[in-house]
Amino acid sequence: MPVPLALLLLRSSRWFDRQLLDRLQHEGWPALSPAQSLVFAYLDPDGTPPAELARRLGHTRQATSQLVAGLVRLDLLALRPNPGRRGGLLVTMTDRGQAMSIDAGRILQTLEAGLGRASADELRRLLHDFEQPDPAGIRKD
Repeated sequence: MPVPLALLLLRSSRWFDRQLLDRLQHEGWPALSPAQSLVFAYLDPDGTPPAELARRLGHTRQATSQLVAGLVRLDLLALRPNPGRRGGLLVTMTDRGQAMSIDAGRILQTLEAGLGRASADELRRLLHDFEQPDPAGIRKD
């Protein structure tokens, strides 16, 4: 019986994330957990309300608040006033967080290139049909 596709996809995703986190740390960035790195995947460019971030992550507000607080202490994220909601907050990347995100993008491109262009293009084509709308509203076509 073949290994379930969902398991292969999960393991592949975790492999990419582990490689990314290890390489970022090797370049001098702080050690992040997989849960912390996932926060960056769900942030809108102009910031995301904490409750919306929790919904996107599938976490409780309390768990998300703890993740964000840890990333704020590392000066990778900040909580700023939400101009669209009186008394509300937005989770945003700091300048340092944006610099790390740029480095992460470069590392992910390198990991993808290691697959070979044809394989990466084929995987992208096959997985595109399963793509759900991006919660942040950002398409990466």
